[in-house]
Amino acid sequence: MSYDWRNVVVAATVSVKEALQRLDREALRIVLVCDDSMRLLGVVTDGDIRRALLKGVGLEKEVQTIMNTSPTTVANSISRKDAIALMQSKSILAVPVVDGDKLVGLQTLQQAKSTQQYDNPVFIMAGGFGTRLRPLTDDTPKPMLKVGERPILETLILNFIKSGFSNFYISTHYLPNVIKDYFGNGSKWNVNITYVHEENPLGTGGALGLLPENTPDLPLIMVNGDVLTNVDFERVLDFHVQNDALATMCVREYDYQIPYGVIVGDGERIISMEEKPVQRFFVNAGIYVIDPEVFKSVDKNRHIDMPTLLQDYLNKNEEVLMFPIHEYWLDIGRMDDFERAQLDIVSLDL
Repeated sequence: MSYDWRNVVVAATVSVKEALQRLDREALRIVLVCDDSMRLLGVVTDGDIRRALLKGVGLEKEVQTIMNTSPTTVANSISRKDAIALMQSKSILAVPVVDGDKLVGLQTLQQAKSTQQYDNPVFIMAGGFGTRLRPLTDDTPKPMLKVGERPILETLILNFIKSGFSNFYISTHYLPNVIKDYFGNGSKWNVNITYVHEENPLGTGGALGLLPENTPDLPLIMVNGDVLTNVDFERVLDFHVQNDALATMCVREYDYQIPYGVIVGDGERIISMEEKPVQRFFVNAGIYVIDPEVFKSVDKNRHIDMPTLLQDYLNKNEEVLMFPIHEYWLDIGRMDDFERAQLDIVSLDL
């Protein structure tokens, strides 16, 4: 994305003139009015200012006197396709993205309908044995199993291509030629594919040490090759860059219901009781964005998992962030996951 939505965030007490200057400077046709906790209070468009001026409202007035306090918004889980449809149906050019009542972004119609081209490397882990999916994986790597009409890996790559990515690296180990023979150098899809081969399994992060020296010096998106998802990878990359993170891990909310009544006590005295409570956690979704500093720090043939690698940076108080994903996501690790994927693919825009 070529803009930073935070440049059009203003306080309710700024002047109409300041809002007008933001509109002119940022060319986003909208100003987002928030309080100190980033709670969205309203929006101001050039039309709002024009109507206010025609009514005699002075430029020195506070912007809260003219803002629209009930703007159209979208949740941060909405797909690009649905965001476009909403904006077109309401004839609006931009819509705030919210998580609850907190502003977390801005979606413009122009940006949503255009595909930006990215040079960022995309590194796909495709070397696993897929033991839990045998006998399907006896002679086929798990990422090459077909879900619907295509291998899982092809569906993943096509989603990246639709988002403007063209520079792919694939890590192989088990039956590497099956993958190489199918994808070749990527020319069939007008992309570039480079392979790195793990002679011995190196964990979920060790293959980073095998990347060639000419890998672009840009944030790298890393993803497991057995994930079926329609995550907006552009939004994840944008979040990483705009927050100046060293690494970003995509996470998924996971609910676990304890099958018993839980008792809290103090000695022999019962303090509280809760029947079959639900606990909520964030779990690793196997999708990361990491800066060159991170992937270049992994020594060749070093065995390391991504959580361990990122924990090293957390111990140094580096900026390691999490990005909750709300889109469809399925880690195809077991036979029931594979069977569910066959049903889900029919209704997914993948």
